Amino acid sequence: MSRNNQAAAPTGSERERQRFITGLIDLTSLRDDDTKARIAALCETLSPLYDLPAGLCIYRQFLPAADKILAAKGLRKQIRLVSVANFPAGGTDSAKAAAEVKEVLALGADEVDIVFPYHALMQGEVRAGRSLLRAARAAAGGKVLKIILESGVLQQPCWIKQAAEIAVGEGADFLKTSTGKAATNATLPAARLMLEVIAEHNRNCGLKIAGGVQTQAQAEDYLALTAEILGHGWIDPLHFRFGSSVLYTALRESRGNCAVSSVDKAAAEQLTALSTTY
Repeated sequence: MSRNNQAAAPTGSERERQRFITGLIDLTSLRDDDTKARIAALCETLSPLYDLPAGLCIYRQFLPAADKILAAKGLRKQIRLVSVANFPAGGTDSAKAAAEVKEVLALGADEVDIVFPYHALMQGEVRAGRSLLRAARAAAGGKVLKIILESGVLQQPCWIKQAAEIAVGEGADFLKTSTGKAATNATLPAARLMLEVIAEHNRNCGLKIAGGVQTQAQAEDYLALTAEILGHGWIDPLHFRFGSSVLYTALRESRGNCAVSSVDKAAAEQLTALSTTY
């Protein structure tokens, strides 16, 4: 996968910062009522006339349709397809989780976001997390594997840190804060803990902030925190992502990209309508 939208650290003009942040986003739609038509409509809003996201995160059954549409628009090599496994409950069945990872990849995903068995960890079952992630890593092969810790449920710093250390130890390519389905999603304190684990154990592991980041100001807070711990140069799409649809839409609207045709204007309006609370 090409290093699409990769740029230097977010400095310079406001326009450059907005472009940079957009290139870090996994445009996400994981609604319970998602349909093939809805995801197709979301894909149709993506255009080289606008800044593109790093990836598109959707349920596995919609991957083939998304792949076809993005390919037809000439965007498939620029936008990574992402899907989820062991989602959102974070069960402990390693064989089932590994099978889901394989299915997601077979359907066309470039990356898999898999939920860590966080409930088991809270009950003292440390081996469950190691076993599941080991199986998932083997199933994913060389594909990008992001481990969703569900930090808003873990809450306690000791649990968040332990989950992060297990994930990094089992070969996570990214740590991800949240499923977006819990009452509490991404928080700066949780992100700090995860970044500190990355800094201590494996700086090649990335971080994905998901759930609740809806404005540029909120995104900038996470970027500042990340730069404080790992440096501005560490921040690129290979190491840092935001999982959101609202943030992507807000940035696209705030940039004032003027639609060049009625079709583009309709697409922009449709993107706003399709945005979720994620």
